[in-house]
Amino acid sequence: MSEAITPFHLDVPEAALDDLRVRLANTRWPERETVGDWGQGVPLDRAQALVAHWRDRYDWRACEARLNALGQYRTTIDGTGIHFLHVRSPERDALPLIITHGWPGSVVEFLKVIGPLTDPAAHGGDPRDAFHIVAPSLPGYAFSDRPADRWPVPRIAAAWITLMKRLGYDRFVAQGGDWGSAVSSAIGASGDAAVAGIHVNMIVAPPTPDDMADPTPEEQAALAAFQRYMTDGNGYAQQQATRPQTLGYALVDSPAGQAAWIFEKFHAWTDCDGDPLNVLTLDEIIDNIMLYWLPGTAASAARLYWESFRDFAAARVEVPVACSLFPKEILRASRRWAERRYPQIVHWGEPARGGHFAAFEQPGLFVEEVRAGFRPMR
Repeated sequence: MSEAITPFHLDVPEAALDDLRVRLANTRWPERETVGDWGQGVPLDRAQALVAHWRDRYDWRACEARLNALGQYRTTIDGTGIHFLHVRSPERDALPLIITHGWPGSVVEFLKVIGPLTDPAAHGGDPRDAFHIVAPSLPGYAFSDRPADRWPVPRIAAAWITLMKRLGYDRFVAQGGDWGSAVSSAIGASGDAAVAGIHVNMIVAPPTPDDMADPTPEEQAALAAFQRYMTDGNGYAQQQATRPQTLGYALVDSPAGQAAWIFEKFHAWTDCDGDPLNVLTLDEIIDNIMLYWLPGTAASAARLYWESFRDFAAARVEVPVACSLFPKEILRASRRWAERRYPQIVHWGEPARGGHFAAFEQPGLFVEEVRAGFRPMR
């Protein structure tokens, strides 16, 4: 099987964009919600405003040009084509870093941090903190192939290790949040000698019964937040973990439906004081939605939940680990919980702002955390 790495140039046919505009214009809307907030999901007026912007003012070609300028590639690993960004640092001794998104994210999340991470000197930083960045799209996401068989987290982790070695990196680190946290943790647990350590910005480390019997005040707050998530926040996960195919028919067919499915999470999971547009622009949110809409990946992306959701935190990680706990993360672990799963924590950061999409929302704070977290692993 070929191990070739081929440049990938995005040039979406204009006909696909025309079709999108027609679908947006022909959206059949439900009646408005019967509450005065987001308690039933995305309010009708907010969904209509997003769709109107997408239809009439959004410019996909600008996002396409940014991705093409960075350097996009594809390669086949374990029978599946993988799309990835690869941006080398000008610093000779830069540390290779593979950074993984989750759902409903994409490599678009990282566009604001790639420059500061690869070329810190050009962004007011220390050149000794430089990284070579590899940012793949998960199998079934964006412009990676949609697998015909199961691709659970350990298989993705093995593919990422293969990718880094194929690129010539014989020592590297891994970073991620959401599914990227699970993949990075599996990379750290792999036992592969090339893996120097990991950084996670979603810390999944369930408490033991003893922990829950005697929680600190901070842990009590974390447990309460988790209970709220389980009762009023994880319906999307249950649907994607049980019937991803059924969901896919609706979302692959309706751009308004796909947009609302994702936009609701940007409201719920960002540190935004109630409005995601306080931290992200509509264009940025739509850039991310487009990486689901254009390739039609609603079902294939959701399928990762069906394959791996119940085993998200299965692996114990013995390599050095850096943790960043952003204040509005959907799941919050205490350090003592985390140390059972990650016994070699070398950095524990708690930034003042930010949520689940940390690199997207708070790129400056995210970059600081990644730099600080990996310094002990260089």
